[in-house]
Amino acid sequence: MDVQHFERITAFIEDRLRPLFDPENGRDHGFGMDDTSRALRALLGTVRAAAAIKGLAEQRAGADPAMRNIFDQALEHNWDVLRGVARNWEDHPDFARDFKRHAWELDEAKASD
Repeated sequence: MDVQHFERITAFIEDRLRPLFDPENGRDHGFGMDDTSRALRALLGTVRAAAAIKGLAEQRAGADPAMRNIFDQALEHNWDVLRGVARNWEDHPDFARDFKRHAWELDEAKASD
């Protein structure tokens, strides 16, 4: 999995979430203790945690083949989290077709390029 895939999907999601934290959208929107604010913070935290894969990708590159499977599973899991969130905006004009693909499909598409 290419780190650039993670960067693109994370940027797409954060572009959808950032306006929800805009103070002009509500007095405490995203920062209060109401359930909506808590949900927004939880979603943003989940997205940022799933996007933090650079260390995994770097370690995978130098790992022996037996360990690569473990790194691949971790990367695939994080991709699936981001993919699931991004698909909420499938109808958005900036939604990329790659955001619907499974991790192994991204690798196959890269190999056929």
